[in-house]
Amino acid sequence: MQSNNSTINRNGYILGIESTAHTFSIGLADSTGYPLDSVSVAVRPLKGGIHPREAADHHAEKAAGVLQELLETNNLGPTNFEAVSYSQGPGLGPCLRIGASVARTISQKWGISLIGVNHCVAHIEVGRKTCGCDDPVLLYVSGGNTQIIAKMDGKYRVLGETLDIGIGNMLDKFAREQGIPFPGGPKIESLAKEWVENNPDAKLGDFALPYAVQGMDLAFSGVLNAACNLIKKGAPLGAVCWSIQEHTFSACVEVAERALAHTSKKELLLGGGVACNSRLRDMCDIMASERSAKSFVPERKFCVDNGSMIAVLGKLHLDCNDTTELSKSSVLQYLRTDQTPILWS
Repeated sequence: MQSNNSTINRNGYILGIESTAHTFSIGLADSTGYPLDSVSVAVRPLKGGIHPREAADHHAEKAAGVLQELLETNNLGPTNFEAVSYSQGPGLGPCLRIGASVARTISQKWGISLIGVNHCVAHIEVGRKTCGCDDPVLLYVSGGNTQIIAKMDGKYRVLGETLDIGIGNMLDKFAREQGIPFPGGPKIESLAKEWVENNPDAKLGDFALPYAVQGMDLAFSGVLNAACNLIKKGAPLGAVCWSIQEHTFSACVEVAERALAHTSKKELLLGGGVACNSRLRDMCDIMASERSAKSFVPERKFCVDNGSMIAVLGKLHLDCNDTTELSKSSVLQYLRTDQTPILWS
């Protein structure tokens, strides 16, 4: 990316547009790059998973109202902004294109810089900004992604990742099989907690599932199939929810611990929607404490997909004079975390 604005105002807000999947969100970062409010709407399919075209249609329908609500709530107008950033990838192509189109329109109409950013990197940077950590290993756990990431040689390198489906996708698919509506993660968490409270002597061996670790990588489809089979054999739903959390979260934490050991870093940062789960947070705290390290997790509103995290990353790019030319603003559906050069410290 190259600068397309030689005289950049450094005193305004950054607008951030997030549209990688089921959520459409527009948020703010202030002139220091700190995340502020965002307004979000999400597709909630009553049956089945997210349909990319239907989600894109939803985003297109809601975009103008979301922008208007954000501006009116914060008493802001076009002259208050210096740039608009948007998720350029990775994500669902039709959904990404809606966010990019909205960002291009705003950039042209308001006369402000356009900045396409890496959605995965945004999860890291909003965590660093709000938690005060410096150089963490990121455990990125969301619907579409599960990655263990660390900064090395000017890029965020993927040290391990899922070989099949993201952990959030796996949890949602399991929930859907049990008649639990999307998103399934919060209900699985509450059922698991209730089971443990009512069965304090329960043993994981009675509800064993495959272990998801494969070297530094992870695989969750086998866990999903085994969990569904336990239900078919008559295992209580709460017990299987507990087991699926304990097995998959332990796998994620194990790989994160290996990454800490490999890099000699002392900070672990959680990101992505599954990072809202209290049990996963507790397991990361325990592991980090045992390694004389520290575990950080953003507020829940910054774990889930949100426009403010896109604005935070947009500000970092802007401060490096790294904006996006209109001719290079097309979406990158399969953009990798390690394809984005980290120009800031």
